[in-house]
Amino acid sequence: MDRHRGAWAILPWGILVLAVVGDLATPTDVTTAPLTVAAPVAAATVLSLPGIVAVGVTAMIVHAFLAAIDHTFGWHHGLANQLTLAGVTVLAVGINRMLARREDGLRRVRRVSAVVQQAVLPTPPSRIGDLRIAARYEPAEEEGLIGGDLYAVRHSAFGTRVLIGDVRGKGLDAVRAACADVWAFRYAADHARDLPELLGMLEAALLREAEVRGGLEEEEGFTTALVVEFDPDGETVRVINRGHPAPLLLSVDATVLDLPPAEEAPPLGMTALGVWESPVESFRLPAGATLLCFTDGLTEARDRHGRFYDPVARLPHLFPHGFTGRHHGGIAERLLHVLAADVRRHCGGRPQDDQALLAVHRAAP
Repeated sequence: MDRHRGAWAILPWGILVLAVVGDLATPTDVTTAPLTVAAPVAAATVLSLPGIVAVGVTAMIVHAFLAAIDHTFGWHHGLANQLTLAGVTVLAVGINRMLARREDGLRRVRRVSAVVQQAVLPTPPSRIGDLRIAARYEPAEEEGLIGGDLYAVRHSAFGTRVLIGDVRGKGLDAVRAACADVWAFRYAADHARDLPELLGMLEAALLREAEVRGGLEEEEGFTTALVVEFDPDGETVRVINRGHPAPLLLSVDATVLDLPPAEEAPPLGMTALGVWESPVESFRLPAGATLLCFTDGLTEARDRHGRFYDPVARLPHLFPHGFTGRHHGGIAERLLHVLAADVRRHCGGRPQDDQALLAVHRAAP
């Protein structure tokens, strides 16, 4: 915002120059002196308090000069116009103060949101054994840093376990549910012997949280979830998918492999549909490969023609030389940075929905 304001800071002075040039270039019976009134108004949004006062005083001087040239300055009209400029300058100062207080409030909201984001979605470790990990949260709104998308990484005695999910709904209820999911996962990841037991503990915690919230959240609340477990050696990956977008396996040679579940299962918390088992699928993660996990905000991002973003088609073009670790900060961090930028280009700005992105790269020996 400050960069944009700096670029527009010349606007009030440009209006005054335009008024002078226009008046001198036209006959004396045509005057552009009233244009000077717009200068203090424009200054209210782009200049500081001293700058607004300087523009207002300069506008009064310019108006008097132009009126004198056009022989229209008099005690009746001239004094009235000068008082009008003074009043507009005072009004511009008041507008500037109100905007400044609003910006201060937005900055405080962003600081609080950043603290909440760090509490709900703590930054995962960048390295666990041979695994290199990066996570990124892309909010749809500039002021709101966190919603119902979530991720968590936990190193346990059973291997490294990863959760990425998306809570139904928006606002504080979604944040509260996401927080409950993350903390339930961190506990379950340390104690569950296998992924089905972990999913059972996670769903039980989600149902308890829904009962506390009550109302519509208890009846219709759910969380799509993808839980991944890496063996201590990192070569074997086990996955349970509960209604979540399938992860992508990125090979060193730029091949992108979609990993959809062999058997569909509903999101967590939808007990009204019955009791569902959580089938575990195993995949091999070769050295140098990367597992990319994301929420549906990525694949549902649309361009101006309504076309959805397709990471399977886009990633080979973004990394034509393969998904190797020869990048500053590592391939996992670089991957998410390039991917998020490409989605913004696809949407022509911020995406329509929040996105949680998480990449796990198995380093080559």
